[in-house]
Amino acid sequence: MFRPAQVARANGGPVAVRAESHDGAVQTGPWYAPHHLLRDSVTTSPRFLLPLIVVALSGCPSPGPVRRAPPSNIDIAPGTPVASNILRRDYVGSTECSDCHSEIYEAWLRSPMRGMTRDAGTATIRAPFTGTVFRFKGDHVAMETRGSQRFMRLHTRADGESLYRITRVIGGRYREDFVGVDVTGKSDPETDPGDGDERVMPVSYVFATASWRYKGYSVLVKERPGLQVAGVWRTGCVFCHNTVPHFSTLFDDLHDERASYQGSVSNQLLPDSRRWEVVAADRVGLVRALQEEIDFLDGDGSGVSTLEEGLSRAIETTRDRFRPEHFVEVGIGCESCHGGSRQHAEDPRLRPTFEVRSDIVAERPVSGTRSPSRAQWINRTCMRCHTVLFTRYAHTWEGGHRYRNPGGSNINSGEARDFALGGCASQLSCTSCHDPHAEDSPEALRALAGDAGTQLCTSCHSDLRSREAVAAHSHHDPDGEGASCIGCHMPRKNLGLGYRLTRYHRIGTPADRVRVENDRPLECALCHTDRSVASLVDTMERWWGRSYSRDRLRRLYGRNLSVNPLTATLRHGKPHEQVAAAAILGEARDSAAAGAIAEHLAHPYPLVRYFAAQALFDLHGECPAVDLDADDSAIQAQARQWLEAHE
Repeated sequence: MFRPAQVARANGGPVAVRAESHDGAVQTGPWYAPHHLLRDSVTTSPRFLLPLIVVALSGCPSPGPVRRAPPSNIDIAPGTPVASNILRRDYVGSTECSDCHSEIYEAWLRSPMRGMTRDAGTATIRAPFTGTVFRFKGDHVAMETRGSQRFMRLHTRADGESLYRITRVIGGRYREDFVGVDVTGKSDPETDPGDGDERVMPVSYVFATASWRYKGYSVLVKERPGLQVAGVWRTGCVFCHNTVPHFSTLFDDLHDERASYQGSVSNQLLPDSRRWEVVAADRVGLVRALQEEIDFLDGDGSGVSTLEEGLSRAIETTRDRFRPEHFVEVGIGCESCHGGSRQHAEDPRLRPTFEVRSDIVAERPVSGTRSPSRAQWINRTCMRCHTVLFTRYAHTWEGGHRYRNPGGSNINSGEARDFALGGCASQLSCTSCHDPHAEDSPEALRALAGDAGTQLCTSCHSDLRSREAVAAHSHHDPDGEGASCIGCHMPRKNLGLGYRLTRYHRIGTPADRVRVENDRPLECALCHTDRSVASLVDTMERWWGRSYSRDRLRRLYGRNLSVNPLTATLRHGKPHEQVAAAAILGEARDSAAAGAIAEHLAHPYPLVRYFAAQALFDLHGECPAVDLDADDSAIQAQARQWLEAHE
C-alpha cells in the first residue's frame, strides 16, 4: 500500500503524484490519486481544485468521471475500502454504477427511492390536473394543465389569487407533493422563469383515497385556518429527498451550538447508550474542507481561520445559497446510502462502504464499541433520514415527551431511529427486511409476519428454533399468528401514510412494564380485541412472571379495569393512541365501536379524522359522507346524519 509523499504540478501539465510504498519504493505518474493525497499538497484555490484535478487526470476538456485502469504495479488488495467518501469531490453519480451493477441499477430506476424527487416536466404524475378544485376553509385551489405544463391556481382569503407552475414532484409511493414557481401575471406562464424561489405547494394527492388533501395534514398538526403556499423548497427537507455530500449534513453535528439548517438528525434525542457523535479528527484539514465547500456554493471561504468560524459560515452559506444545482443528483441516488464512490468507480479494487471514511471527521458511538458492526453502519445510514419526530407533536411511545425523554416515534419516517432504540440493532440491519433498491412488495412484508420473519429472528435466537421452544416462549400455538416474532415484537400501531397502521420498529416486548404502564392500548389488545384490560394484564403477569401497577393502569383506562382497552383508548387516549385503537377496531369490524370512532371525525388533529374515516369505511364498506375539511359544526352534523343512516 502506498502512503502520501507529495503532489506536484509540472508547469501547468497533469498532476504528478509521487507516492511511497511501505518498502520505500517510489511511484510517480499522472494517475488518479486518492483525495487525501491531494488535499494537503496542491496549492490551487479550493474553489477551483476539483474541476482542475479531474480535467488534468482525465485529459478531458470538462470535469467528469474518470474511467482509467489503475496501474498494475500499485499494490491495492481487492476489497480495500475507499479512503474518503463524504466530501463533494468523492461523489460520481449513480449512472457510473450502471455498467457493473446493471440489474440493481435497473431495479433502482423504478424504485420509490429514485423517484423521491422528480422533474415535473418529465415525470409520470398520478395526480389529476384536469381542472379539479380542492376547497379548504373558504379557500380553494384549481389544478390545471396548459400544454405540457401543470399549474395550481390558488384563491385564498389571505393572499388573493396566484398562479404557480409546477416544477417538481415529491414522493410517489403513497402520495405526491408538489413544488412550484410563482408565475402570477406573467404573459407566458408556461415558459417564464417565474418570480423567486421554488415553493412548496399547499396540497398533496393521496393515492389511498384518490383525493387531494391539505399537505400539512400528513402529520399530527392541529387544524389550519386556510391554504397557504409553504416555505422555500431548497431550504426545507431536500437533503433527505435528494443526493448531497454527506459532509454537507454534518455541520450542525460538529458545531458546538447545534445550529440547524436543513433539518437535523434527531441523534441528540437518543439515550447516550444509543447515540453517535461526529468529531473533528483533523481540525486543520476540516477547516480547509469547509473553505472548499463554502467556495463551491459561491460563498467566500477565504477568510475562515478557525473551525468554529468555518462551521458557522458553512451553515449560513448552505442555508442561504444551497440550490438544486449543488445536488450530487436529484432524487435519492446510490451514493445517498453507499457514500461517495468515485474512487471505487475509477478503481474497482477499492470498495464503497456504509462506514464513514474520512481523515478529517469521525462518526462513532458515544459509548460501547469503537468498531461498529456492518449492521450498525447500515442502520446509521438509514437513520440519516428515517429518524424524525415530526412537527411539534410532543408525545412519543413509552409515555415519552419529544423534548424531555423521547421514546419511539409514532408516525412514518421514524423507523430507523425507533429500530436503534430496540434490542437487535447491533446485529440486524434495516436491509435484512427491506430492499433499498426496489419497492417492498406487500407479499414480502406479509411474509415477514410469518415464517420468513421467524427464520430471520432465530438466526440469532437459536434457542427458539423448535416448535416446543416457540410455544413455551409465546404461550401461543407455534403454527398460529400468535407465535409470530414480528407480530408481537414489532406491533402494528404506528400511523402510516396510507391511513393504515404500520409496524412499530422499536423491537421490544408487549409485556414490557414501561409500555404496559405508559402506552395505550395494551399491545396484546391489538390482536385480542375482545379482552378487557384486567383479563389481559392478569394473563401477562401469569405467563411472564411480571407485575404491573393497577394505579398506573387506572390512570390510563379509568377506575374500572374491566373495560375494553381499545374503546377506553378512544375516550381517554392521546391522539396517536386513538388512531391505533380506531384502526384496529375498524379492521376487527366491531360495529359497536362506530359511534365512538365517528366522534373523532371532528378531532382537533385532522390526521386522526382521516384514520377514523378509514376505520368507518372498514366497518361499513363505504366512505362516510362527511367533508373533513369543513368547519367542526358541519363535520359533526354530517357525521350524525351518516351514523343515523347506518344504525
